[in-house]
Amino acid sequence: MPGLRLTSADAGAMASPRTGEAGPTRPASSGLGVALKSAGPLIALAAMVAVFSTMAPNFLSAANLQAILEAAAVPAIVATGMTFVLVQGSIDLSSEGVASLTNILLAILIANSITPHDLGIGAVAVALAAGIGVGLLNGALYACLRMPSLIVTLGMWLITLGLASLLFPSRQPQILDGGFVGLALDKHFGVSALVYLAVGIALVAFLVERRTKLGRIGFAIGADEALVRLAGIDVNLYKIAAFAICGGMAGLAGIFTAAQIGVGNPLAGEGLLFPGIAACVIGGTLLSGGRGGVLHSVVGVLMLVTLRNGLVQTGTNPLLQKAIEGVVIVVAVAASTWHLRRKTRVVK
Repeated sequence: MPGLRLTSADAGAMASPRTGEAGPTRPASSGLGVALKSAGPLIALAAMVAVFSTMAPNFLSAANLQAILEAAAVPAIVATGMTFVLVQGSIDLSSEGVASLTNILLAILIANSITPHDLGIGAVAVALAAGIGVGLLNGALYACLRMPSLIVTLGMWLITLGLASLLFPSRQPQILDGGFVGLALDKHFGVSALVYLAVGIALVAFLVERRTKLGRIGFAIGADEALVRLAGIDVNLYKIAAFAICGGMAGLAGIFTAAQIGVGNPLAGEGLLFPGIAACVIGGTLLSGGRGGVLHSVVGVLMLVTLRNGLVQTGTNPLLQKAIEGVVIVVAVAASTWHLRRKTRVVK
């Protein structure tokens, strides 16, 4: 319309931070329905815990609950970063490659059994910077050159895996820095420092998502990017920032994995992509963008890890476990997006 002038506040108002929904303000009568939809994954997690606790007597033991938290730490970091990209309606497939690259970078720069380097905390900084750098490159290629994020990050996945293999020395480097490895080995109240770090990172990410312009505009981009552009907002800047966060989180996942396994491995990130994306979707973060959030994704991680742990505890045939996980993902996605099926877009 001629004379129409939108502001960044108008675009930010499109996101509904308290419910994880994007869009205009809803009538008060629909508040209960929205709240139930947002709490759905948490309710499903509670139901899953109740079922497995009746089927496996040791499921609720302290040792098993601690094992669940330990197993969830790294996937939670990946899912946290992935959320910032998914809420904008984009996707990042490079997480496994980035994690592998940062893992081997850290292993050869910190005190190890192969190379003479010992940068200490500097090795962590270099590895983390590499992850952020890959994320920035992903975002720049996607936003500035208008290349599909699926293709950009798929290619970057292969590039980073290749770089990790290139950096791998003749033999597997064993990490000799006791303080670093102790992050995974030393227990505090039954769990390692990695669990506390993962919780802290998730909380900081939640505050960024809900309390900063970066988070609010991210939801608005996923809801209606064209309207955000009409408001005069530099959409590309926010897209690049989201990919940088995602790359940084994938880099942290590689660093955490190095502490857990105690060696440098060019395939250390293998198996991180599926739980990262699946957890976001199960938790209620739409692949089409505009809905979900960090806490949703963390709950999704806990659902996936709890499901896997429960299947092992109940003695389920290992050949069936993947099939059951797939069924749960399909059902969860169908349930969370059924009411949006007419307006859900194809992932960008």
